[in-house]
Amino acid sequence: MRVLQLSDVYFPRINGVSTSIDTFRRRLREQDIDPVLVAPRYFGEPDAEGVVRVTGRTVPGDPEDRLMRLRETIARAAPIAASGVGLIHVQTPFVAHLAGRRLARKLGLPLVVSYHTLFEEYFHHYVRGVPRALTARIARAISRHQCAQAECVIAPSRQMRDRLLSYGVTRPIEVLPTGIECTDFAMGDGERFRRDHGIAPDRPVALTVSRLAFEKNIEMLVDATVHARRIRPDMLLLVAGHGPAEDALKHQVERLGLAESVRFVGYLDRLRVLPDCYAAADLFVFASRTETQGLVLLEAMAAGTPVLALPSMGARSILAGGRGCLGAPDDAAGFGRLVGDLLEHPQHLAEMSVAARRAAADWSASAMAGRLADLYRRVAAGPRCNPSRREHWKARTRGRPV
Repeated sequence: MRVLQLSDVYFPRINGVSTSIDTFRRRLREQDIDPVLVAPRYFGEPDAEGVVRVTGRTVPGDPEDRLMRLRETIARAAPIAASGVGLIHVQTPFVAHLAGRRLARKLGLPLVVSYHTLFEEYFHHYVRGVPRALTARIARAISRHQCAQAECVIAPSRQMRDRLLSYGVTRPIEVLPTGIECTDFAMGDGERFRRDHGIAPDRPVALTVSRLAFEKNIEMLVDATVHARRIRPDMLLLVAGHGPAEDALKHQVERLGLAESVRFVGYLDRLRVLPDCYAAADLFVFASRTETQGLVLLEAMAAGTPVLALPSMGARSILAGGRGCLGAPDDAAGFGRLVGDLLEHPQHLAEMSVAARRAAADWSASAMAGRLADLYRRVAAGPRCNPSRREHWKARTRGRPV
């Protein structure tokens, strides 16, 4: 079966959505699914096998992202949609959703929507001067409205499904996490990474991998380093990634006198360098409260790096297993003390490392792609939603008050 996918983000833009799309696409072909993706063009990328690029405009205040042109998106996607696809799968809620919804209505195709991002918690960071309560209310209303237009909604964790239900979403919601290719991360060379970056072989290292955005709560990890150093004064926090909060984080490091204890290493090639970085770390730390899944936790565990993270949203599903991972207190002092205690006991970390690898194997990309392929077939064979404008209005006002 052929499937048209649309997304407002894809590689070379590095984030969890791009990774999720790519991971599923690589494995869906094994399930006799032929996905064709329409995504933005960032730096002149040509079309590739199964990927159609649309002109992208820079987003004000966010130079990493691109906003596709709606008319061009529809023009490029329409021939694909009309060529015998079984359904349309929208990955993001912006131009991709508008184009996907219009084509699904016009051609009578079923629409599947993935809900990757907790916009209720993110929106206020990008709409300056608007009260947070109002931006959250708007985000909930938009999310409920868009989900009402689909035959099925995909949530990457039970926590995200529960949040959508609290918005008043009534369409079927399938919990389907993104899997990982454990072999991509299992053979990292930590010694090489430490050597290349001038890190002593015996220095205790904590690592976080993330887009450096304000909503990722990385500033708490920097604050926690102050407390961790009281137990392990020689510890190093590695921060891998770039983003709009980078300058603020570097200023915070300087202000706290942590220049020798926190190092920013930028974006790392996901398949060539990032596995080495995971392997170089003794502990992976993560403080985001808004992750719908938390793929980097699984990547670290596949590399054999124990995880310490806040038990929030999607990360809670991973931490619930308790194998190779621990939940942390949601305060810098408590988090930092736990980091220091763990780094002080390498034998315990070694035991957690073995458990982490075993736990990561339960999240294989192949198994998750098989579930997505089954979902595609069920939705393609099932009844159509295609709600009328009146039903859209009911969807906007149904459920709990916004």
